[in-house]
Amino acid sequence: MKTLIAIPVFNEQRYLRKVLSEIRLHTRADLLVIDDGSTDATADILRTMPDISVLRHGRNMGYGQSLIDAFDYSSRHGYQWVITMDCDEQHEPAALPDFLAAAEADNADIISGSRYLLSQSRKDEPPMDRRLINQLITEVINRNLNLNLTDSFCGFKAHRVSAMAQLDLCEPGYAFPLEFWVRAAQASLRISELPIRLIYNDPDRHFGGRLDNPNHRLRHYLNVFFRALHSNECQQSLAAG
Repeated sequence: MKTLIAIPVFNEQRYLRKVLSEIRLHTRADLLVIDDGSTDATADILRTMPDISVLRHGRNMGYGQSLIDAFDYSSRHGYQWVITMDCDEQHEPAALPDFLAAAEADNADIISGSRYLLSQSRKDEPPMDRRLINQLITEVINRNLNLNLTDSFCGFKAHRVSAMAQLDLCEPGYAFPLEFWVRAAQASLRISELPIRLIYNDPDRHFGGRLDNPNHRLRHYLNVFFRALHSNECQQSLAAG
């Protein structure tokens, strides 16, 4: 099973080398880093790692665009599965063998990490606005798409590459999951969830711009969701709504 691990990054010099090294402890799968226009030392660090493939955006294009580019890369290079994960130490590389085993089982097209299938200690709770928005959006997605998700925003996922090629995805920003779940449901893809540990080691991280306002962020997510739900056309929008 030819598998790619794809990691979108933006100014992650603090975590990059450690996360990539830990990934190597758990899998020998190929690694792709999508450098989304970083302005710190991220590019310099990546140049010291010749065994890692890199896609670099000349400017910051958004989290969703990084994932879209990862899907396209995995398709063009003949991968069967692509596993996406973040680079801020909130997704544990130790969980990679679980995703690989679930992909090998071959009974799903999307294996989505869920931070809410396991009991968590209070110290691991995310900021209240993020938890509430995730909960509300997950309920909206389940009700409108007849899904049974517990965590609609987790970026730690295994994706069948041939299934991703069926989806018309264009949402470039943090609202990418809203369009993603609509297109996955419309394509009748098989979805399962895999429990992962909830980790929030930097609750002060921000989205940037107007999305730092929880009310605006929620409205933006809902707008992207219902626009995708009622249109079969890819309508690209700005990350800030």
